[in-house]
Amino acid sequence: MSEKTASFRGGLLAALPIVMGYFPIAFSFGVAATRAGLGQAEAVMLSLVIYAGASQFLALSLVAGGAPVLVAAFTLIAMNVRHVLYGPALMKEAGQDGSRRYAWAWAWGLTDEVFGQALGALARGQRFSEGYMFGLGLAAYISWVAGTAVGAFAGGGALDGWPAVSAGLDFMLSALFLALLLSILSRAALPAIVIAVVATVLGTVFWSGTVGILAGMICGALAGMAGGLLGGLFRGRG
Repeated sequence: MSEKTASFRGGLLAALPIVMGYFPIAFSFGVAATRAGLGQAEAVMLSLVIYAGASQFLALSLVAGGAPVLVAAFTLIAMNVRHVLYGPALMKEAGQDGSRRYAWAWAWGLTDEVFGQALGALARGQRFSEGYMFGLGLAAYISWVAGTAVGAFAGGGALDGWPAVSAGLDFMLSALFLALLLSILSRAALPAIVIAVVATVLGTVFWSGTVGILAGMICGALAGMAGGLLGGLFRGRG
């Protein structure tokens, strides 16, 4: 791809699929937050500060269910600790083009979907650009906050007459990330993905959704590391 494509404007344009997915899901969160008793400003502030996608729905459920604040906080941290790995993984894929000068700023926008989109662009031959990352992350962030605001001001009963729409919105975030994952799927990554899926399903069935997510992340990461080490060992012997 050209240098122009890897610019701030290119990042904004590349974020359009994420924006189209984020806005309706954030709208659903804004509605759910006001239904749970939060004020409009409080709902928007959650998206402004936490900006954690599906984890915000979990936080809402925990708080509404009377869970202690510390329990809710540590649960969210455990669910989102995977984001610590996104930056190093992206820099490794970027190679010598991986500038870190403004990483302290654009790394804030590294959600699952933004990471997947950026990784996919690199896999397709695009050179890494911090401007591109700013555009990609900023568009996604604005759409999430804006969607939350619209949903919060629409009120807690906005989706009561649309049960099918409400059910569809619950799946959109997972569907969006799955689509991005499939776009960069490779044979080498397949074993780690399968192990992560199996661990997630088993953890969810026998314990809880939270345990399933944690099990999937840990097992998938360990499987990926093991695959990388074994692959490097065999290449070294060859």
